[in-house]
Amino acid sequence: MSLHLVPDDMPLDAAPISSEMLAALPFAAYTTDAHGRITGFNQAAALLWGREPHLGEDYWCGSHKLFWADGTPMAHDQCPMAATLQTGNAVRGARAILERPDGSRVHFSPHPTALKDRHGNITGGFNVLQDITQQQAAEHAGAHFSAIVESSDDAIISKGLDGIIKSWNKGAERIFGYTAAEAVGCHVSMLIPADRQNEEPGIIERIRRGERIEHYETIRRHRDGSNIDISLTISPVKNAAGQVIGASKIARDITDRRKAEAAKDLLLHEIKHRVKNTLGTVQAIALQTFRDGPREERDAFAGRLRGMVQRALAPFQENRQERFIVTGEDASLTTNKALLLALAIHELATNAVKYGALSNNIGTVGVSWGIKYGPNGRTVAMEWRERGGPQVHAPRTRGFGSSLIERALQQEQGRACFDFRPEGVICVMEMSI
Repeated sequence: MSLHLVPDDMPLDAAPISSEMLAALPFAAYTTDAHGRITGFNQAAALLWGREPHLGEDYWCGSHKLFWADGTPMAHDQCPMAATLQTGNAVRGARAILERPDGSRVHFSPHPTALKDRHGNITGGFNVLQDITQQQAAEHAGAHFSAIVESSDDAIISKGLDGIIKSWNKGAERIFGYTAAEAVGCHVSMLIPADRQNEEPGIIERIRRGERIEHYETIRRHRDGSNIDISLTISPVKNAAGQVIGASKIARDITDRRKAEAAKDLLLHEIKHRVKNTLGTVQAIALQTFRDGPREERDAFAGRLRGMVQRALAPFQENRQERFIVTGEDASLTTNKALLLALAIHELATNAVKYGALSNNIGTVGVSWGIKYGPNGRTVAMEWRERGGPQVHAPRTRGFGSSLIERALQQEQGRACFDFRPEGVICVMEMSI
């Protein structure tokens, strides 16, 4: 590390600072005379400033430019070193920004001290500059993160490996009912129902191994004793050495979602049950009627009944017969699978009448299907395609109708795919038969 000091023959008043002292310092340091002229600096100071000041000519600080902590310009004769030499009182706790000649900026904290003779007269100054750029960035990031945590609707909690709660945000207060003062310092088991206490040891063990647990759905307990359906995401918290020292937990209340899913499942089951019973009765009566008739008649009736497409569309074809284009080869379906396809067609047609191609006077609906033959048997692939209706906008959330269709087909190992194109909705359904 090189050292720069004013030559011995330069008539300055500064009390001497040994070159060994400046050179030994691992951080930026420099000296001035009583008037503020820089008399010496070490290489760390030159690197911090991005330049080497002119000894005996540059005043107060070797920086190219100075700014206050809020970014407004600072004159060199207003800097903490200047204030210290003017009053004799050290300025502590200040923060500032320096700009190098290349335009890069450094956040720093100065620690100036006035040097005095035995009579108390100021003879010079000594300043140490601490680069706090990373600290400043960390503080800003920490403040930003704290704001996110505090404004989150989710419960964000941190705990040690011993299960003791260390932090508790407003979301946690809202979801669990405890204030931060009541929760911090308590064991997280206070949130776990008695029949689920065995979950926590397993979670802690996974966290110790450095695992991240995502979207773990379980039940936790509110302060009032009621149960809450929640989805947990838990991440290990590590120290600077990379050792796991705790866990950060995000808990999302999914009670309303669970209730909505249960309501949909109940409704779907009820619809399927009622329609299936009706179809079963019709089929039984019809087959009884045709029992003594020709086999061809019985087969034709069963095929028409199980296909269901025309019958499912019939309620929507009144005054719209020409707006449906229906194509597809004949196929036999079991009653249950015919019911599911009929249910899907009914939901699609209902939506088309309300919002889609059948909500105006010109839109059309195409329904087509085909049979695929594979090693695992036959599969029916059906497409519902709308044209000429109002412009379609993809929904932000899944609607009841699409969810109903997807769930219905999934129960029979089928699937449904929706494509919300501007010119019209397309739904492709597949199911083994």
